[in-house]
Amino acid sequence: MNLVAQAGLLVSFPVGAAAVGAAVAAVRPPGRRVVSGVQHFAAGVVTAALAGEIMPELRREGHLGWTVVGFVAGAMLVLALGEYGRRTEEGAEAEEAARRAAKASARRGIVGGKVERVATGTLPIGMLAAIVIDLLLDGVLVGLGARLGQAQGIILTIALTLEILFLALSVSAELTERGMSKARAWTVCTGLGLVTAVGAVGGAAVLGGVSTTVMSAVLAFGAAALLYLVLEELLVEAHEEKESIALGAMFFLGFLAIYVLSSLES
Repeated sequence: MNLVAQAGLLVSFPVGAAAVGAAVAAVRPPGRRVVSGVQHFAAGVVTAALAGEIMPELRREGHLGWTVVGFVAGAMLVLALGEYGRRTEEGAEAEEAARRAAKASARRGIVGGKVERVATGTLPIGMLAAIVIDLLLDGVLVGLGARLGQAQGIILTIALTLEILFLALSVSAELTERGMSKARAWTVCTGLGLVTAVGAVGGAAVLGGVSTTVMSAVLAFGAAALLYLVLEELLVEAHEEKESIALGAMFFLGFLAIYVLSSLES
């Protein structure tokens, strides 16, 4: 099986996770403790992928200069995306507050002597644009895993599948809160999942013939993105729920599961 076909097979799991996550959010969203537990588990999985697969591979390649360039570029991109996402979220919260205030005023009949209509069900373009870039990057990481080998590809795919599953859960919930129908929210989230496939197949096609120096830069870029995913997204959101021994243990369980899987593949 060639590299592009491998990437296509691997990315089918994150794409499916996007559809499943959106469907679950529409039918019966899981409780906060369940979400936090799986986020802890996913953080352990990604940490194990970094420590056991990506960083050793970078050291074996030996291109320190390219590694530093790729890592810095990746860190700058994810930090910029994070800042953009925070500003977008603040804007959305302000818009929601204004919408609620307008509705309250309309009920009292004091909004300019008439009822004002507030648009609902509209697409939050800013938020979705940031997610599209993030998912494209995730797809490239899947393609990168296909280039590294079967074990690395599977490990990265597991990590990103869990991430995208809960991304779809949260995005679907956000869209329905904005007034969008559940069916339309599912369609949007599924379409976002397909963006990952574009990144994976395109990444595999481009990375198939690159030199080891360029590969080191791309691998370091991906390492920075995964590190941000663990520290600034998964664990931050997971800790919104009150911590417990059981939740903390899920992180170590995820790490151990990937370590065992990697050991069996070697």
